[in-house]
Amino acid sequence: MARCCSGFCDTAERQFSATLAVKDLSRYRRKGPDATTRLLRDGLVAAGAVAGSLLDIGSGVGALAFELLDRGIQTAEAVDASSAHVAAATQEAERRGRSSAFRAIHDDFTSASAQFAEATIVTLDRVVCCYPMYAPLLEAAVGRSLRWLALSYPRDLWYVRAMVGLENQTRRLSGNPFRSYVHPAIGIADLIGAAGFRLVSRAQTAAWAADVYQRGAA
Repeated sequence: MARCCSGFCDTAERQFSATLAVKDLSRYRRKGPDATTRLLRDGLVAAGAVAGSLLDIGSGVGALAFELLDRGIQTAEAVDASSAHVAAATQEAERRGRSSAFRAIHDDFTSASAQFAEATIVTLDRVVCCYPMYAPLLEAAVGRSLRWLALSYPRDLWYVRAMVGLENQTRRLSGNPFRSYVHPAIGIADLIGAAGFRLVSRAQTAAWAADVYQRGAA
């Protein structure tokens, strides 16, 4: 497990604490994956992305990786800027008997993307919103995807922006430096499309979009 030394990791450690990691893992074990994780999982399965290798960026406790391993993915590499969530994911892999197929790494993917091998599938579940600039993150992600890219992100709507703004104000008042961001959906789509991917499916909740892309023409 690598040691992350970037400023982003320092901020993420504050937001995604050991206490939150315990809660996230407990909730996953009791209730299964969250809504966006289910949408990405189901979108990938429906598209036939159920074989090969996975690179899960901003993996949290590893929920999406474990869901896809259960459905046919052979290996999963998970990277997260929170050491507590990396530890929780590693613990869950051991509990599931998945240690040989799953590896969790503590790092900021944007600054360390060169160290990661290409994967059949690259996923980013609720991580684009953690970065003030989405382009460097997505450029690094598409550069590591051999065939599939799946991501979830806040919908660019007024009430979502208001909700995120309120959350950021609460963090500001408490001295928490972490911030969330709502990025333009068209900008995200244009960047991914320019890298040679086409949109296969899009599912939405009231606040989130979950997109699955495939490299190459139909």
